[in-house]
Amino acid sequence: MAALMDTRILLRKIKDLRCLTPRRNRVKAKWAGSQPKYPATNLALQNFDATYSLQLGEQWPSVRVSMLCEQKYGALVNNFSTTEGVIADLQSQGCRDFVCQPVGVGALERLQAPGFPLHDNPSTLESVGVSQDVAPPRLRTNIKCFVFPGGDISRFKPSRPDLYGMLGYYLMDAASVLPALALDVQEGHSVLDVCAAPGGKTLALLQTQAIRFLCVNDISVSRTYRLQRVLNSYVPKELLTEERMRITSFDGRKWGEIERDTFDRVLVDVPCTTDRHSATEDENNIFKRARTKERQRLPQLQTELLLAGIEAVRPGGQVLYSTCSLSQLQNEYVVERAMHLAREEHGISLQVVDLRPITRLFKDTFHFALDPHLGQLVLPHLTANFGPIYMCKLQRLN
Repeated sequence: MAALMDTRILLRKIKDLRCLTPRRNRVKAKWAGSQPKYPATNLALQNFDATYSLQLGEQWPSVRVSMLCEQKYGALVNNFSTTEGVIADLQSQGCRDFVCQPVGVGALERLQAPGFPLHDNPSTLESVGVSQDVAPPRLRTNIKCFVFPGGDISRFKPSRPDLYGMLGYYLMDAASVLPALALDVQEGHSVLDVCAAPGGKTLALLQTQAIRFLCVNDISVSRTYRLQRVLNSYVPKELLTEERMRITSFDGRKWGEIERDTFDRVLVDVPCTTDRHSATEDENNIFKRARTKERQRLPQLQTELLLAGIEAVRPGGQVLYSTCSLSQLQNEYVVERAMHLAREEHGISLQVVDLRPITRLFKDTFHFALDPHLGQLVLPHLTANFGPIYMCKLQRLN
């Protein structure tokens, strides 16, 4: 027993046990090369704490905890596959379609009824050009997205292909479906998606089955290839022809020069700080110190992309701007700046379409920010851990 105690004491005193490790298995840790001194996630959280604590006030601690917890997803049903078995399987797991089964059938009818009020107090939004003359958004009920009940963070099973090789559903943040719903695509419309990769919102738009011609673009060639792979897995080949769809890798900021006054609807889902990813993942994190200048240039890039989308839409058409950030600098301020430049430099007048009917319809599924300055913002919440997603809809006047 004494010998055993002596051995334990001896082992405690030995600080370097490499002598007991075979030479072929010895590895010298290179701390500086493997672990950054200032992880990007820490830098992101420091930035968020300083900014969002002032912007969101008492809500920020709850939003912060939610962003650091496991994110909820939705299953966007692929209408181009055999959907009957897919829907039955999702329902058997306890999921519901939040688009077709919102707070009540009456809510959906109110949203589609003519003359639905756009804002309770329109005078508060006159300064930013919100008008009640624009018709409220109507839902394309062809879009189906299933979610688990509030507070349930169960994971969806991987989607399986049907007999024709089409996958049954696409997993994405369910809040990312809202921009596609709010865009209000109607039968025969031509649609432009300026920053389409990785393809979730593009798929949601295609589920409306109303688009006459769709142009999807992303400046990154590698992301465009990924977008093509997604489309090939979910969309039949006959719908990917040049007569129905065009996939490009142009600089979206130049789109006003390429095709001006052309599209009925334009989706501008811009690159942003992707707050949830930045707070939880070091890989491809825009808060890395080497990407500081890139991050600082984001509002300018976002403004240029939105302005290009405004130029590309025809008079009377609509543009929807969206990000996955909480930052007012990337959200409301970009919209205000783009509207000002469109009016002063291009002579284009715009009206902001109030999306409050959307928030009323889906208030039981998502947690929306109260009284945003402009547009609508989905806040992460522990019982509804979607987002963040910001969206603002503009109508170009004749």
